[in-house]
Amino acid sequence: MIVVVMGVSGSGKSTVGQMLASRLGCGFSDADSFHSPANIEKMRRGEALNDADRAPWLAAIREAIVARRAAGRHHVFACSALRARYRDVLGEHDGDVVFVYLKGAPEVIGERLASRSGHFFDPALLQSQFDTLEEPRDALVIDIRESPDAIVDTLLHKLAACPGGAPLTSAGSARVQ
Repeated sequence: MIVVVMGVSGSGKSTVGQMLASRLGCGFSDADSFHSPANIEKMRRGEALNDADRAPWLAAIREAIVARRAAGRHHVFACSALRARYRDVLGEHDGDVVFVYLKGAPEVIGERLASRSGHFFDPALLQSQFDTLEEPRDALVIDIRESPDAIVDTLLHKLAACPGGAPLTSAGSARVQ
């Protein structure tokens, strides 16, 4: 199973994704690591990426998804995946890719971004992310107001119910086969 934890910047994708991967006993990749230096510099300057900027980035993430699946490995990716067509590239219609949408209000996410340091994303771009966001119809939707631990607990139970999902052990953590 491939899980893509998605949402706008500041929604907790990396935190939740890392915790989920740890609990599932599988690998984790942050989509930020697939950005070109030019994309990172553009965002650092406060400029929103366009579809031409995103195309090679999405293709690289898709290649990583395909490679993990070909190797028979479960994996968690953190990726904004804001538009339906981006999710289509990543594999939304592939039964082995599950999207998890971390949903939150702009005010909550704005506060998180304001307190975050050491990240290249300019908080001024948050509104452009909400403007770009096409909320998914076929994703597990999680309210970000819960603690990361509570979010991961909820996710583990929801993923266990998915076809091919990660079965839960008696201790409540997932056992990836």
